Amino acid sequence: MQAEDMEVPIINNLNDNGDRQRPKGKDVFKDQQKESESSMESPNLEFEYGDTDTLTAELSELYSYTEEPEFALNRDYFEEDFRSHARGRRWIELTVEEQRTYVMRLLDALEVTDRDKRLKVARAILYLAQGVFDECDTEVDVLHWSRHNVFLLYDMGIFTALLELLSMEIDNNQACSSAVRKPAISLADSTELRVLLSIMYLMVETIRVQTEDDRPEWIAARETFKNELGSPLYNGEPFALLLFTMVTKFCSMNAPHFPMKKVLLLLWKTILFTLGGFEELQEMKVRGRERLNLPSLPEDSIKVVRAMRAASPPASAMELIEQQQQQKRGRRSRRPLVKQDSLDTYNERDPFKNDDARDEEEDPEDTDSGIEGEVDPLDRDVIIQPPPPPPPLRPPTERVNFPKGLPWAPKVREKDIEHFLETSRNKFIGFTLGNDTDTLVGLPRPIHESVKTLKQHKYVSIAEVQIKKEDELQQCPMTLGEEEVEETPTEMLYLGMLPNLSQYVIALLKLLLAAAPTSKAKTDSINILADVLPEEMPITVLQSMKLGIDVNRHKEIIVKAISALLLLLLKHFKLNHIYQFEIVSQHLVFANCIPLILKFFNQNIMSYISAKNSICVLDFPHCVVHEMPELTAESLEAGDSNQFCWRNLFSCINLLRILNKLTKWKHSRTMMLVVFKSAPILKRALKVKQAMMQLYVLKLLKIQTKYLGRQWRKSNMKTMSAIYQKVRHRLNDDWAYGNDIDARPWDFQAEECALRESIEKFNSRRYDKNKNGDFTPVDNCLQSVLGQRVELPEDFHYSYEMWLEREVFSQPIQWEGLLQNP
Repeated sequence: MQAEDMEVPIINNLNDNGDRQRPKGKDVFKDQQKESESSMESPNLEFEYGDTDTLTAELSELYSYTEEPEFALNRDYFEEDFRSHARGRRWIELTVEEQRTYVMRLLDALEVTDRDKRLKVARAILYLAQGVFDECDTEVDVLHWSRHNVFLLYDMGIFTALLELLSMEIDNNQACSSAVRKPAISLADSTELRVLLSIMYLMVETIRVQTEDDRPEWIAARETFKNELGSPLYNGEPFALLLFTMVTKFCSMNAPHFPMKKVLLLLWKTILFTLGGFEELQEMKVRGRERLNLPSLPEDSIKVVRAMRAASPPASAMELIEQQQQQKRGRRSRRPLVKQDSLDTYNERDPFKNDDARDEEEDPEDTDSGIEGEVDPLDRDVIIQPPPPPPPLRPPTERVNFPKGLPWAPKVREKDIEHFLETSRNKFIGFTLGNDTDTLVGLPRPIHESVKTLKQHKYVSIAEVQIKKEDELQQCPMTLGEEEVEETPTEMLYLGMLPNLSQYVIALLKLLLAAAPTSKAKTDSINILADVLPEEMPITVLQSMKLGIDVNRHKEIIVKAISALLLLLLKHFKLNHIYQFEIVSQHLVFANCIPLILKFFNQNIMSYISAKNSICVLDFPHCVVHEMPELTAESLEAGDSNQFCWRNLFSCINLLRILNKLTKWKHSRTMMLVVFKSAPILKRALKVKQAMMQLYVLKLLKIQTKYLGRQWRKSNMKTMSAIYQKVRHRLNDDWAYGNDIDARPWDFQAEECALRESIEKFNSRRYDKNKNGDFTPVDNCLQSVLGQRVELPEDFHYSYEMWLEREVFSQPIQWEGLLQNP
């Protein structure tokens, strides 16, 4: 299927120009007032970004609240079978050898032909993986026994047996055709798959997480399991590919009963386990630079981001209008930015910022600034009649504690130095020297100093080295010979994904669209609720509220898994080879990923991040250890006491990072951000006071500021200041002024086609089995050619004479042609 036929539809609450459809009249005023209140009240979020949430949270998200009765079912099937084996003893009382004997018995029982018996045995194994919770008193005990049992199950070969059963269920055409015909699919349609995937997820996640008290045999088992999952041991392909196949089969509507949340969670954790998380990526990057003899990284980006402080969000028009009204009523003007920390911290010591600049602050949040930089009439009034500057916020003695310098070391590319020298030579001596960055003859002394400074901050990325090497291999295939490709887990995964890469990407984006909170239900959209809807729909208000929370939580978990999975794939492919990253990026762009992510952020992002779609008493393992209190509508509405929802903030940061990866150094894709009017959408995301999220929003704003017009920059000085303070500087990047915007015409197709051509050449050279056919050596020795053994069909001797007559005797041979010059 062509990628064009499967593009992800974008639901239209963006209008034809990509703007957010705005309410009329008083509704605008109400919306701005709500946003004003939320921005004034938004606190600093104590959020620590990482590969995953805590182990308890990650395990609890595997189960929907509708599956809660199945915990008791698993326990009952285990105890029914275990009672006949152990004769009154409990599992935790058995010796390790006795436990191994019992697990072996379960393993044998998994191979029976009776489907119902197999399911009962699988449930008993699931109960073991869940930590024999009926024999535990606390959540810590449950996690301890779960860990012990999971390593025991892996050691006994349970995972391989489960994989065979999973393959059987995937290929079960009867179940697929039955599900396709059903008008409504529920939990009951995916029982076997859910049990198998739950055990596999518990095994992958538990073994993946390292703890201080791990035994030596567990550490060895972790490495073995990691290598098995990443190598083509299962059906000749990495385990992740089987799960990708399930995703595409589900999205093509051929298997609507697949429990997609569990599949996506298992796929994400498998990729995370086999390829490595963000810390491992940083270590691999450092080792990769050492191998290529490149200078070490100027700083550890993970540590820099963790040390950043959040800035207060920009003021909205509503806040500024309120100040004017207070001023007119004779009240003392109180600015809502009183609590602003890092922005004012830097501004007070910025010698280039005068006191008047504060008057020209933020425009309305919904200003749909286009390339011309038009502003709202409301905003013009605000700019013309600014409120008076506030009194000093802090005593001068505090200034000694301010951070010194900018957080990032500036970087310069080789291309930037070449461009700077080309411009300088044209200006001073009238001709250029191509890519020569060493010859400075005829240039004035200040230019020498500039080049010296640029070279001091020159940064050569691994990607630039890879592109240069690929160009050399394309130009000199015979001289340089075959490239030695290291068989890393990332390389093997890419090789397996390559034939169906576009289908995998489009399927993931379809699921992301279906799970996005801004999406409206459509008749042709994918039903992602197959593994959350019960057989009997709720009849009371309480049951409906519980199911509503469960459905929202289900969607949030799917968004979390897909965003983390896509980011991991992009980062690992980019480190492995830049063109592997580029092909995935291009598939994402062609499948409308950029407008899809912008659409995701085109909502009240503070509400999404502080959403309380969880019921703590129903979360695993709390629900299996403690007595269940009576649920009431009030307790469901109250939710948990957390300041924010970890998974939603995690998802938002991941999506922003993906958007950054897609648009970085891509002029045509940056222009897509401008065309889709992303600036007001991204500015609203700055309301979230979390440093890492603000950093990636500011990066996206920085790359398009030069195209938003002078008026936009003038009325968004706080945002411009935040970009200056938080985002890395490129020494000769004219991001803040836009003086060179006419120099680069926007030709989306030409840029993407040139990139696609480079990608196809790379894939053809590296992965095409019939490559270099024109360069295959020819054997000119008559004796060796005639001496070669040729494989002939068995019945050839029957038709040999006919073949001789047709191919040899009846063909006229012009011998004199051999004597003539060609």
